[in-house]
Amino acid sequence: MIAEIKYNSRKYEIDLSKPIDISIPIDVSKQNVNAWYIDDPKIFPVSDGKWVGSVAQGADVNFNNIHFNPHSHITHTECVGHITEKVYSINKNLNQFFFLTEVITVVPETLNDDEVISKKQLQFALGNKKRDAVVIRTLPNLDEKKSYRYSNTNPPYLLEEAAIYLREKGVRHLLIDLPSVDKEKDGGLLLAHNAFWNTSGKLRLDATITEFIYVPNSVEDETYFLNLMVAPFENDATPSKPVLYQIIP
Repeated sequence: MIAEIKYNSRKYEIDLSKPIDISIPIDVSKQNVNAWYIDDPKIFPVSDGKWVGSVAQGADVNFNNIHFNPHSHITHTECVGHITEKVYSINKNLNQFFFLTEVITVVPETLNDDEVISKKQLQFALGNKKRDAVVIRTLPNLDEKKSYRYSNTNPPYLLEEAAIYLREKGVRHLLIDLPSVDKEKDGGLLLAHNAFWNTSGKLRLDATITEFIYVPNSVEDETYFLNLMVAPFENDATPSKPVLYQIIP
C-alpha cells in the first residue's frame, strides 16, 4: 500500500506494507534485555487464590499482570521530565508521530577507558542534512543487543558536544541502540541528556530520546520516515515502537 505524505511543503511516497520495526519487545520466555541493576520483567496471571487468569489453568481468558521498568526492559521514549524536578509527561508533550529521519551508523571511539560517540562522527555522518529525527546504530551490531545484560558494563555513550551538535542542528528526536545516551556511572551529571533538552536554557519540551532500539544490519544508512508510536502513559518515559518506512524514489 503506497501512501503519499506532504511534509514541510514537499511530497513523499512510502510503502506502508513494508514497515521496519526497530523496537525491542519485552519477552519473558527468554533472556530479556536489561539495564540499571534491577530484576527482569515479569508477566504473570492474576490470581485471587481461587481463580487464576490463565486459559491453560481453566480460566475463560488470559488476564496477566505485567511488571517492568521502561528504562530497563524495553525500547522506550522519554521526555525532559526524565531529568527535571518538575513533572513532565511524554504522553502530553509528544504530539506528532511522523518524522523525516536519517539512519546513521557509528563506530564508537575510544576515550580513556570509555567508548564514545563524538560531535565529529555525527558531523561526518549527517553532513548538511536537516532532519527532525536521527537514528544512531552503533557497531558492532550483533543480535545479542536484543537480550544483553548492560548493568556494570560501561556501554558506549554520547559526548556532551555530540548532544549539543544535534540540538543546534534542530534534531528533535534522537533514537539510539544503547541503554542511555549518557555514561552508565557519571555521578548524576547526565551531560548528554541535559544538553539535548537544553535544561540550562529554554526547555525542549517536545524533544524526545528513544533508547534500546535495534536496527537490523539489512537496513541501509539513508533517509526514512519514522512513525514513533508510544504507549499512553502519563510518565517521563513510556514503552515505544519506532517503525521506519523507506521513501520511494
